[in-house]
Amino acid sequence: MQFLCAPESLAEGQSRGFLLGGTRLLAVRKAGQVHAYLNRCPHKGVPLEWQADEFLDSSRSLIQCARHGALFLIDSGECVTGPCEGESLTALPCREDGSGIWVTLPN
Repeated sequence: MQFLCAPESLAEGQSRGFLLGGTRLLAVRKAGQVHAYLNRCPHKGVPLEWQADEFLDSSRSLIQCARHGALFLIDSGECVTGPCEGESLTALPCREDGSGIWVTLPN
């Protein structure tokens, strides 16, 4: 696992983008749990954010693709509306401890 950030660097209801070893990813904290995904829309393979660290819709309850408007569940990455409905973001294994948030990048 690779260090992503300090726990306090990702507040409740916040999303952040990261670049680790050339891999773009995003992390969201919801209900105290961190969810991490590759920063790539399954529809066209483009980054999701509309500006730095902005991955959530206006209700802050769904991840939104800025290019196509697709909406994804934070908990599972499943697309619930948009051109890639039924597909999912690529989840990354992550864990959190007192020293940080950690992720496993794909090979």
